[in-house]
Amino acid sequence: MSEAQPQPHPRGGLYFEDFVVGTVIRHRLTRTVTQMDNMLFSNMTLNPQPLHIDAHFCATETEWGRPLMNSFFTLGLMVGISVNDTTVGTTIANLGMTDVKFPTPLFEGDTVHVTTEVASKRESRSRPDAGIVTLIHRAYKQDDALVAECVRQAFMRKRNSTMKA
Repeated sequence: MSEAQPQPHPRGGLYFEDFVVGTVIRHRLTRTVTQMDNMLFSNMTLNPQPLHIDAHFCATETEWGRPLMNSFFTLGLMVGISVNDTTVGTTIANLGMTDVKFPTPLFEGDTVHVTTEVASKRESRSRPDAGIVTLIHRAYKQDDALVAECVRQAFMRKRNSTMKA
């Protein structure tokens, strides 16, 4: 007889107890990035960098010949893709992101897929209803080239927490 699998939060996120160090989650969602994504994100964040929003500049003055996707959009997309399978409804707060890297450029028309590795976890020293999980998010484009990576620490609810969901 096999053990029953722990039930995720009704919204789908995992509780602190459900994270197993060493597990790699291959997220189901993928996303093809567009010029509109790049323009909207760069404009919403007041980033006038022509490397992201000026096709002529990129064609005549850069080694890429076309606009690069805004790296902060890429970072947000990578973490966002991971949320449904990991933290939706169970995160108390993000504690930080470190070691953010963009080793390969991402361009309009590339399709992003993401993995999350559970690197470590520990009980909270100050809150018995929570723990800290360290996740390594990695984003790849369609040819499996790594386009982004970051280490994220998430403050996570425990299963029997009395906090409101």
